[in-house]
Amino acid sequence: MNMRKIKVGIVQQANVSDIRTNLMNLARNIELCATHGAELVVLQELHNSLYFCQTEDTCLFDLAEPIPGPSTGFFGELAAANRIVLVTSLFEKRAPGLYHNTAVVFDKDGSIAGKYRKMHIPDDPAYYEKFYFTPGDLGFTPIQTSIGKLGVLVCWDQWYPEAARLMALRGAEILIYPTAIGWESTDTDDEKARQLNAWIISQRGHAVANGLPVISVNRVGHEPDPSGQTNGILFWGNSFVAGPQGELLAQAGNVQSENLVVEVDMERSENVRRWWPFLRDRRIDAYEEIVKRFID
Repeated sequence: MNMRKIKVGIVQQANVSDIRTNLMNLARNIELCATHGAELVVLQELHNSLYFCQTEDTCLFDLAEPIPGPSTGFFGELAAANRIVLVTSLFEKRAPGLYHNTAVVFDKDGSIAGKYRKMHIPDDPAYYEKFYFTPGDLGFTPIQTSIGKLGVLVCWDQWYPEAARLMALRGAEILIYPTAIGWESTDTDDEKARQLNAWIISQRGHAVANGLPVISVNRVGHEPDPSGQTNGILFWGNSFVAGPQGELLAQAGNVQSENLVVEVDMERSENVRRWWPFLRDRRIDAYEEIVKRFID
C-alpha cells in the first residue's frame, strides 16, 4: 500500500424497515468514522434495507437497482465528501430476472473503483439467497484503490478458504467481508456460542493462512420473519478487525449499533509472510484434485 498504516472504520448497524432512515444513519456513521481519521470505511451486507432473504417474495426484487444507479450516486458522493475509500453492499439488478448480491467499492474521489459479485450463495432456512441472487461471475479479483488492493468477499464467502486464498494469490493486501449473520432464537446458548466462535475462528484463520489483515462487518439487532414461520434473526454483530496473525485489533459487541476506527499496520503482512512463508511452501504440484466436488 502507499501508506504503511491505515485507519479503518467499520459501521455495525441495526436496520429498520424504512430505507431512507437506514441511509441517513449510514451517512452519519460514515461521516463519524471519517471524522475520527478513517481512510477506509466498510459497511455490512445489504445495508440499505432489512435482510429481505428470510422469505421468498417476488415483490422484494423491487429493492434491487442497477449499478451505477441511485445508491452508487449516494455513496459515491459520501466517499468524495469524506475523502475515504468506501466498501458498500448492494442488491444489483443486472437485467430483467438477473440479480446479484454485489459489493461496490468507491475511491476517495467518489468514483467506482470496482465491484465484486458474491460467489457462494446460501440456501438455508431464513437465508433464502438462491431465490434472489445469481452466483457472481467476476471471479476472486482484488479491487485496486488509492490505498491498495482490497480483496472484497461477501458473507457466505467467508467460510471458504479457497476464496480467501485466490484473493491473496492475486495480490490482495487486505480481506474484507460485509456480512449478515445471526442466531435463530430456538438455538440453545451452547449452540449459539459454537456458531459465533466458528464464524470468528474461520475468518481469523484466513488471516493467518494468507498473512493478511481481515475486516468483517456484520449487522446487529433483531429482524422479524415476515412469514411468521420462524422467530426471525437476531444478528450477532461482533464485527471485527484482525491482523495477519489472526490477532484481534478491534471487536464490536453483539447488542447495538457501533462504529469502530482502528489502525492497521500494513507492514506486518510482509513481516509475517517472511516468518511464516506459507505461500512459498505450497505444494502446487499436488493440489489438482482440489477442483473436484468430492474425491471418491
